[in-house]
Amino acid sequence: MDGVVRPGRRLEPQARRDQILAGAVAYFAEVGLGGTTRDLAQRIGITQALLYRYFASKAELVEAVFERVFLDRLSPHWNAEIADRSRPLEERLRHFYRQYAAAIFTYEWMRIFMWAGLAGEALNQRYLSRVGDSLLAQLRDEIAAAGPYGAPDMEAMWALHGSIVYLGIRRFIYQLPTPDDVSPVIDESVDRFLAGIRRPQAG
Repeated sequence: MDGVVRPGRRLEPQARRDQILAGAVAYFAEVGLGGTTRDLAQRIGITQALLYRYFASKAELVEAVFERVFLDRLSPHWNAEIADRSRPLEERLRHFYRQYAAAIFTYEWMRIFMWAGLAGEALNQRYLSRVGDSLLAQLRDEIAAAGPYGAPDMEAMWALHGSIVYLGIRRFIYQLPTPDDVSPVIDESVDRFLAGIRRPQAG
């Protein structure tokens, strides 16, 4: 859905809200969070007054964009999959980061995330706090429990995480070539990280 309202179309309230939200995601990804609701309304073909019927303020609209682009992409299954010790740790880490990359490697996610950071918005801090507390801390604990590895600190976990996210930054922000299939690169990053924290064998 491109968010453009077609002339003569009458939509149910939820459909109209979804259409405005889709338009806002595309708009803010292109121009940044400094874009105005007046310009957004003009772009998607509605009045500013109609936009405010569905979102009482720009802050409320940005919050809805945050939920749609960032929070809705965090799978409720990831924590259980990370904790599934019937599977080797290495497999769990590779699987998680392949899924995470598939969720966030989009034009909208990368650009809105970068725009929000440059604007000093709290959205990034809230998102990263959630990722750190609910995902990276769990990954760290699973690595520590696996046996052959030393317990990494959170700085090491963020370094691994950042190396994966940087693939998306190269593709969507710097517009540099990246592999169509990033899975082998992700696997290599995970394996290199684990090799670096493996405990030396006794003797």
